[in-house]
Amino acid sequence: MSSLSLAVRDSSTMLRRNLLHARRYPSATLNLLLTPIMLLLLFVYVFGDAMSAGLGGGSGADRSDYVAYIVPGILLMTVGSTTIGAAVHMAMDMSEGIVARFRTMSIHRGSVLIGHVVGSVLQSVMSVVLVGAVGVAIGFRSVDAGVLEWLAALGLVALFSLALTWIAVGMGLSSPNAEAAGNSAMPLILLPLISTAFIPAETMPGWIQPIAEYQPFTPAIETLRGLLLGSEIGHNGWLAVTWCAALTVLGYLWSRSLFDRDPR
Repeated sequence: MSSLSLAVRDSSTMLRRNLLHARRYPSATLNLLLTPIMLLLLFVYVFGDAMSAGLGGGSGADRSDYVAYIVPGILLMTVGSTTIGAAVHMAMDMSEGIVARFRTMSIHRGSVLIGHVVGSVLQSVMSVVLVGAVGVAIGFRSVDAGVLEWLAALGLVALFSLALTWIAVGMGLSSPNAEAAGNSAMPLILLPLISTAFIPAETMPGWIQPIAEYQPFTPAIETLRGLLLGSEIGHNGWLAVTWCAALTVLGYLWSRSLFDRDPR
């Protein structure tokens, strides 16, 4: 059997292991989903009228305008929160000695990482679909998006998830335990709060606008918003792809460097 066939076989085995683990402990994934869903419901039903007026609709603005604005941001926030699970599970495997046992087995060395990454990406996409269903239930509609736009949106979600997952895996490998991994991955939830997920960047205080504009979540959110709602994407499309490519390469190199060290 060729080395490529071995890599595919072992990576598939590790992927199946991680998916079975997620199925047996669904509460971990559901807990990570609570934050974006609760924020979606909070901002729509508690702050929705005020936020709609702030978007330029005036006092008679329709809440559905804000639903359309916020859902794309919440979808990518869901990606950030779900990938925290990859950091926690990677740290658990390292601290409990499971990875050390895998090292003694005749398996492809990178399959452990690949299984975590692919499993996390699949969970992120499924989580986005679930949160998207909640968005549709409360009034989100994407009437301007055709098949190509939906495929591009799905590809963006998967690419963004891949980038953040590699970063999360690196955080998990560098953490001494699962609790530390969860804490170190918290920026993946906090960064969307200072992006354009909830309000436009120009309405923020002057000192925070550069942070909101030049971080990875904002161009990805604006690109997704443009694909689903037909708004102007502009330079955000290539910025989002560039951020995803850069984070993927950085996270991969960081994770491989940490994984190739002596086991704990």
